Amino acid sequence: MSTPTPPVVRTERIGSALLITLDRPEARNAVNAATATALAAALDALEADPTLRAGVLTGEGGTFSAGMDLKAALRGESPEVEGRGFGGLTEARPDKPLIAAVEGFAMGGGFELALACDLIVAAEDARFGLPEVKRGLIAAGGGVIRLPRRIPHHLAMELLLTGEPVDGRRAGELGLANRVTAKGQAVAEAFRLAERVADNAPLALAAVKRVVRASDGASDEEAFAFQREEMKPLMASDDVREGMTAFAERRPARWTGR
Repeated sequence: MSTPTPPVVRTERIGSALLITLDRPEARNAVNAATATALAAALDALEADPTLRAGVLTGEGGTFSAGMDLKAALRGESPEVEGRGFGGLTEARPDKPLIAAVEGFAMGGGFELALACDLIVAAEDARFGLPEVKRGLIAAGGGVIRLPRRIPHHLAMELLLTGEPVDGRRAGELGLANRVTAKGQAVAEAFRLAERVADNAPLALAAVKRVVRASDGASDEEAFAFQREEMKPLMASDDVREGMTAFAERRPARWTGR
């Protein structure tokens, strides 16, 4: 009897959030084809479950992700999922909030996975870097595109052109990390943040993400036009009525996502 292949991505429900763990610690959670496919499936599961409000992405063994599995790439494996980018995430458009909980290395594609999340919690000794230029490449999984949008231009260019990493404390100073924690505490803090997010209306959370994405690079006129279209179903939703009623009655809202 053959031994079952261990999963390369694990999921665990904790409250109203889904913990998604890259589970290839022997390869520093580097992303190969199987990992990309499994991560895309985990994100689909998060999106499909109406009782889940947020996701937390992390890595097993004290490392977030070392990025692309170069050995697998040399064998011809692709770490991308068609239409969804590197790791099945960097070009995906999930509606539900996703929080990266970074311990250890988030290098290359690993950093790009974190940048594709909505929020980042980093241990103070985590390491963020885009070393692709040292290998004759560029950070094509979103790093070159997203990093200059997240931090001041010249600081982003320094990271992109030198390929040198920064630690979690510096990431917090740069505004890359929402929270900086002691070593080993990133996941716990990410779940505390997820709980605060999950207190809010799921339809509104999804609309915020869509409007932010659509506004990137758009004119004010285009952005407001898109926002008006998003507001129409929101204003007709049960959640808006519940939010207003709960405020008037001074009680927590009971969201249904309808």
